[in-house]
Amino acid sequence: MKQFLITLAGVFFGLVLFAVLAPMFLLGLLAAAARPAPTPARAVLSLDLRGALTDQPSQNPLSILGGRTLSVMGIETTLKHAESDPRVQGLFVRLPEGGMAPAAADELRLAFKDFENHGKFVIVHSQGLYADGMVVSTYELAAASGDVWMQPGAPFQATGIANEDLFFKRLFDRFGVTADFQQRYEYKNAVNPYLYDDYTPAHRTAELSWMGSVWDTALAAAAADRKMTLAAMTSTLEAGPWSAEDAKAKGLIDHVGEEREAEQAALTKAGEGAKLQEINNYLENSRRPDGLGPKIAVISAEGAIMTGRGPDGSPLSGEPTIRSDNISKAFYDAIDDSGVKAIVFRVSSPGGSDTASEQILAAVRAARAAGKPVVVSMGTYGASGGYWISSQASAIVAEPSTLTGSIGVFGGKFVLGPALAKWGVDVRGLSVGGPYASSGGAAAPMTNAQRAAFSSWMDRIYAGFVGRVADGRHLPVARVAEIARGRVWTGVQAKKLGLIDEVGGFEQAVDRAKALAGIKGEARLQAFGAPTSALAALAKMLSPDSSIPPLAGLDLSQDPQTRMLARVATDAKLRTQGATVLAPEPQF
Repeated sequence: MKQFLITLAGVFFGLVLFAVLAPMFLLGLLAAAARPAPTPARAVLSLDLRGALTDQPSQNPLSILGGRTLSVMGIETTLKHAESDPRVQGLFVRLPEGGMAPAAADELRLAFKDFENHGKFVIVHSQGLYADGMVVSTYELAAASGDVWMQPGAPFQATGIANEDLFFKRLFDRFGVTADFQQRYEYKNAVNPYLYDDYTPAHRTAELSWMGSVWDTALAAAAADRKMTLAAMTSTLEAGPWSAEDAKAKGLIDHVGEEREAEQAALTKAGEGAKLQEINNYLENSRRPDGLGPKIAVISAEGAIMTGRGPDGSPLSGEPTIRSDNISKAFYDAIDDSGVKAIVFRVSSPGGSDTASEQILAAVRAARAAGKPVVVSMGTYGASGGYWISSQASAIVAEPSTLTGSIGVFGGKFVLGPALAKWGVDVRGLSVGGPYASSGGAAAPMTNAQRAAFSSWMDRIYAGFVGRVADGRHLPVARVAEIARGRVWTGVQAKKLGLIDEVGGFEQAVDRAKALAGIKGEARLQAFGAPTSALAALAKMLSPDSSIPPLAGLDLSQDPQTRMLARVATDAKLRTQGATVLAPEPQF
């Protein structure tokens, strides 16, 4: 017995020691990974865009262990700081071979131009531009630099924009699966792949419209930066594909050479003794000095919108999410801070829960009621739920290619009973209470009474969405109803329709916030809602208050074509409530 107690005490002590030392060891790794390298006296920042690129910096402390993921906002903030750093001479960029999010290219283009306007240089190198959906956006960003290099013999295939969608209707018919969904309205195309075997006229119109707008925006920007006429740029690109040598001869790039040659050219331009420094290792200080001046709160939201609190993203995948409790608290903290004079709300979301969206919108309204203007800065998406949470801000600023609007809703379920019966699996169900209780069951379609009740609910959500937009944008309800119907618009199109106030990036949103708050000169930017350190982020992630929604509550808007199959396989009882989401089309 004595030996048993000694062993038990040893095990207990070991567990306690592990619980104490493991987090300390992990935090030590985080601190070591985050420690910036000294900046040389003459530095060229190195930016490799060939990996993953998010809109906003990750708040997951474990992401550092796998290598820092670049973000559009992180790059912009770093370049803003480097503008006034005499040690930094320029920027060397490795371009992706495929496409990138058009709005990300818009934002980074502005950052590159601003960097150059402060006496710095930008040199980019490409190993080829392949015919990928949004490769023209990659070229748009390349053209923003004053010096474009391309590897010898590499392809230049930025000839247009193409997009493909998978339609599952015939597959469903073959296996006896019924997609029992409703849409508000014809342009809410997220569930079209389950309902049809081809594009509907509305789906085709909407998709070609945003694709054409993105193409026009990229062409205009590239033509201006390459000092070509729009007609010449259009005809030259559309006549491709070209080789790197052809592209140089036609004025699309400046040099044909290997990556090492372009890198050496950057170092030579920076001056004797210049060295490259990875942008993530560059000392990132606040881009505006601390002081007692007026303060602007920055609240960031990226990903699918869902209720609850906890880490803004999966600890394992790192995929960002927007938790309504977290964002609401950030707003109320900013409201309670007497030093905060305005709020910039950075939004990059394709949609999510209408309930969570309304909670966040209520916090936006509260900030305005407290006399603190709220300016939304939209990233890649500000659509559906992402537009809901933005709709009643003091002002909305979006990039030319931001996908916004998508004022609509869809919901429903997959009927799997007949399909599973073919494999010997019989779905049976029991319910008590009212007849609507079984409406989310997978065995059979909704009854007429259930469908009518569900339809009424959808109508209420849609009417509420339209009403909030009409109130926030000071537009007649009839006009909003006309431009809503689930249709996605680009930022350029949304400006003409009155859905946003200004086409521009984060800096333009800051300027608008300063103007609305009556701030003259510089203002301090302070993040609200983000962990202040790796320790705080880890504590937030491990907090017992963190809420993880059940599988049935996940957002179908995140690439519905692929997630549908995984969802059917893992949750045969897909609930009606879980399938009702706010989400835009298209998805990149």
